[in-house]
Amino acid sequence: MDIDSFESLMMKALLTALVLFMGFIVYDLAKKSKAGKFGTFILFGALCLGVLGFVLKGFLMKTIGG
Repeated sequence: MDIDSFESLMMKALLTALVLFMGFIVYDLAKKSKAGKFGTFILFGALCLGVLGFVLKGFLMKTIGG
């Protein structure tokens, strides 16, 4: 396995782990602050928008070729 494929694999794996860990943090924050269903939805919505922006950026970079 060359360094480029290793870096690509680790980037995907570790970013997935980071997003899952942030999801746990948001869940724990919502639980401890007693945010309720709507507050929890807003917190996870903000996290999902950030992840969606990162994914769209990667997709656009591959599509445009930049």
